[in-house]
Amino acid sequence: MKRFAALFLSLLILMSVIMAGCGGTTNNTPGSPDPAPDAKVSPTPSEDAADQVTATPMPKKGVIHIYCLYDDQIFTKFKEFHPDFPYEIEMHYFATVEISFHEYLVELLDAGGEDAPDIYLIESANVKEYSEGDAARYAAPYKDLGIDVDSLIKEADIPQYVIDMGTNPEGQIVGLTYHGTGGAFIYRRSIAKEVWGTDDPEIIQSKIGPGWEKFFDAADDLKARGYGIVSGYDDIWKAVENSSEIPWVVDGRLVIDPRREAFLDLAKQLHDNRYTNNSISWTDEWYADMRDEGQKKIFGFLGPSWFVEFIIRNNCGGKEPGEGTYGDWAVCEPPAGFFWGGTWVFASKNTRHKDAVGYIIKWITLDSSDTGLQYLWATGAVDGHREAAASGTVMRKCPAQLDILGCQDMFEVYDRCARLAKGNNKAEYDEMINYWWLEQAREYAKGNKTRKQAIEDFRRNVKDELGIIVE
Repeated sequence: MKRFAALFLSLLILMSVIMAGCGGTTNNTPGSPDPAPDAKVSPTPSEDAADQVTATPMPKKGVIHIYCLYDDQIFTKFKEFHPDFPYEIEMHYFATVEISFHEYLVELLDAGGEDAPDIYLIESANVKEYSEGDAARYAAPYKDLGIDVDSLIKEADIPQYVIDMGTNPEGQIVGLTYHGTGGAFIYRRSIAKEVWGTDDPEIIQSKIGPGWEKFFDAADDLKARGYGIVSGYDDIWKAVENSSEIPWVVDGRLVIDPRREAFLDLAKQLHDNRYTNNSISWTDEWYADMRDEGQKKIFGFLGPSWFVEFIIRNNCGGKEPGEGTYGDWAVCEPPAGFFWGGTWVFASKNTRHKDAVGYIIKWITLDSSDTGLQYLWATGAVDGHREAAASGTVMRKCPAQLDILGCQDMFEVYDRCARLAKGNNKAEYDEMINYWWLEQAREYAKGNKTRKQAIEDFRRNVKDELGIIVE
């Protein structure tokens, strides 16, 4: 029970971080979006009040029920941009409700009825259950919602990992995300200059990768100057896990991909050579390393744009350049591609409002215009924070030069990083299996278990707790 309590707490922290990350201020004023189905759209208000025209409200044609774990402001923004959308949107949130969101959601999808979900938002850790697993039978292919998926994916330049995550066993897209969560290596400029004489992202990228051999060569260089390359071995796990070729579960059987198994040795190498401060993610010690308060100064972390905006920004010890480590950061491509987080948008195949639901989903996931959600997200018009969008087209037309990164355009890097990530190596039970694997890797790295024992204990956990075939 302690293990599950720890998992639940860490997941709550991570999910609150991811869902907090929603956008940055901008001086761009979006124009009027395309009209919704059967909608009478009010003109964009002009600065001259005399030019303003008030549209007659239209009667609502029905209710669209949207279910999600957290209060998502994207639908508030949708209503703002579509005041005459001819349907009522009713939101159902479950973050503070003491029930299992996923169990309840599946019950509602199965039962149908007036309050059944029309649209439901699923976090990355659970997406495969809804795109390929048991719950995939409820999802409507985007094409069935009137969305020209193929052409819009090309127009928006959606990364392959996003597509792979939301594709059902028949090869149809049933879910996409608006949130770009490809991961980068986030490093300290001052340390890079001291060790290698430059903080140029292109050069640092070649120092720490691609591949773990280069990464450990860089760790040696940093150690010689008294620095750690990352805070703890947890920090590289996402990049290792997402670089694998095979999911954890194939045809109901546990499979340990060789790259994931190699993490045991990478973690022990980091530990034994004292390349880190041996911190554990989401602890006080981990946060302290972001502001130079650990045992030794740490060179970098790995994470998506939300990691820069919400983790490092909030824990760097300052609010402007010169305070703490604020402004002393930069991003480059990681040793191995990965993504971390994101919310995929699904529609029920039984929705009675297919055209309207399709219109909403298209605006969220595939509209790369200046009035689509992803542009608003990337420019910070959603809640004042700039984050990467899934659309490469959007990323390229609204650079994000953040002062915390020394005014580097992080979108240029994160757009490239998104192309390195994979979505076809994920499985329905990744959340729990990853937790057990990390737990055993730590025990092996610290010398508390042999390599063989760590693997055996991991296999036993998977078999006993999930009932998956373990050979």
